[in-house]
Amino acid sequence: MKYENALRNIREDRDLRQKDVAKVLGISQQYYSRYESGETELPTRHLVTLCEFYNVSADYLIGFTREEKTLQRR
Repeated sequence: MKYENALRNIREDRDLRQKDVAKVLGISQQYYSRYESGETELPTRHLVTLCEFYNVSADYLIGFTREEKTLQRR
């Protein structure tokens, strides 16, 4: 699974709109849609923010695993 698919899937699973997630990131909905489409690469700072927002590991969001693991904090 590519990270674009993971971004869309997790957002939809939580009944959120692109506009909702874009607001968390401080960007426009149009710009966020580019992340989901793969048109623009997701910057690390946004990856970290999304991991915290969704409480999932980066491995899941970038497509290294299909298992939605809870974020492990030290």
